[in-house]
Amino acid sequence: MSLGDNTLAAAQGTARRGRNTYIVQNIVDLATALADKGSALAAGDVIPVIAVKKGTMILNAGIEVVTATSGGTTTFDLGTAVDADCFVDGFDGSDSTAAGVVAQNAAAFQPLLAVADDNIDLLLKTQSGTALTTGKLRIFAVLMDISDTGIGEAVEVDRDYLA
Repeated sequence: MSLGDNTLAAAQGTARRGRNTYIVQNIVDLATALADKGSALAAGDVIPVIAVKKGTMILNAGIEVVTATSGGTTTFDLGTAVDADCFVDGFDGSDSTAAGVVAQNAAAFQPLLAVADDNIDLLLKTQSGTALTTGKLRIFAVLMDISDTGIGEAVEVDRDYLA
């Protein structure tokens, strides 16, 4: 098994799909990520969290601590394969960070268009002290499908000329 086998979720929201914005979320259980990897979690590990289809605009994304980690001094980034920290850069996920603490993108952030199928990934940026073995993080994103609607110019057919 590779890292992410049990952590990646398809983008599914609670709002009506279509041309509306919708929220998706996934809970990352660091114990599951540890089991997937088969060895200690370390700085540089990337945990895929939410699969995003081509043609989706990512309007916002963030991290919320559900259960405090066991990992001493730990920081996380949240981003994509294109930019590992475009949503959250250096979130303090240390064992002293209480449940309910939230981080989201910076004020200067511009929405990001998925030009190919991609994932929103959690990057373990730094880790020192106690080994990171437990903790739960909620990763959330606000998305909108902006792929081609298929509505364009009318197509003429033979029946238009039969009368």
